[in-house]
Amino acid sequence: MKSARMNFSFRPYTLELKHVFTVAEMSRSTTPVMLTEIEYDGITGYGEASMPPYLGESQQTAAEFLSKVDLSKYENPFDLETILTEVDAIAPGNPAAKASVDIALHDLIGKLMNQPWYNIWGFNKNKTPYISYTIGIDTPDVVRQKVKEGEEYKIIKVKLGKDTDKQMIETIRSVTDKPLTADANQGWKDRNYAVEMTHYLKEKGVIYLEQPMPKEDVEGNAYVTAHSPIPTIGDEGVQRLADVRKAQGVYSGINIKLMKSTGMREAYKMLTLARALDMKVMIGCMTETSCAISAASHFSPMVDWADLDGNLLIKNDVFTGTKIVDGKVALTDKPGIGGTKL
Repeated sequence: MKSARMNFSFRPYTLELKHVFTVAEMSRSTTPVMLTEIEYDGITGYGEASMPPYLGESQQTAAEFLSKVDLSKYENPFDLETILTEVDAIAPGNPAAKASVDIALHDLIGKLMNQPWYNIWGFNKNKTPYISYTIGIDTPDVVRQKVKEGEEYKIIKVKLGKDTDKQMIETIRSVTDKPLTADANQGWKDRNYAVEMTHYLKEKGVIYLEQPMPKEDVEGNAYVTAHSPIPTIGDEGVQRLADVRKAQGVYSGINIKLMKSTGMREAYKMLTLARALDMKVMIGCMTETSCAISAASHFSPMVDWADLDGNLLIKNDVFTGTKIVDGKVALTDKPGIGGTKL
């Protein structure tokens, strides 16, 4: 019987973006993260919290939360349900900080089992989708440059939600005919305008639309979904498991992000429930290192769409992991989440 105990540690890190990243409500050039480690019996699991400022978490709030996490009291790291339920109960909110514990624990368990998580879940690694490459709101010249930088990717994701929406689309269409996806990031306030835009987007080859209206406007989002010729995806409007059932009928599908869901454990439950409700599913990300991106990539064989380019948008990654090959998620056979510390 092992007498080992889990040792948990964390440290702050700041991601530097290759370009200033602009969405409907804000711009930024860095993203604060917290990197976590769980050491047990000579094996280390790695995790990450990515905290874009608009979500309300910071390195300070994460440090305050994570300093209350005591994993040494648990004898069995495989006791995921007990451990992560109790971590969740330490304080409300803090989903990214909680995700950093969850991801590190999953990484550790996968390494102890010597299996990658897609194998543990029974997912076929050959059924991964193409990922979308994100282009933030910018001037036409910069947008064209970003499209060129994303040449190897088969799908382009366009950030919308301002009065330059059609200019963004037309600029991209002037240099590529690739399929597009769009994300309004709650930027549209008028439901009729939003519906009009969905028809315009369909004409321009957009295959789905994320979060057209503010998340609080449930009726508005439901109206857009009912009248849209393309699927709508709840992002800001769908955070955790309890939100999935409420999203049925409001959106066509949901965007699961580990930083919203508190990690892999709850993300798996969200995926299962959304499928049971016959909803579309995408797996998304924040700007993250290859640690968290690799963790999220294990869900990719079971989703309709993947938006896992967060590590491609930064210039100081401290991990390597899941790769994108010919625009598609390529899962590795490495155990755990498949992320390796550089």
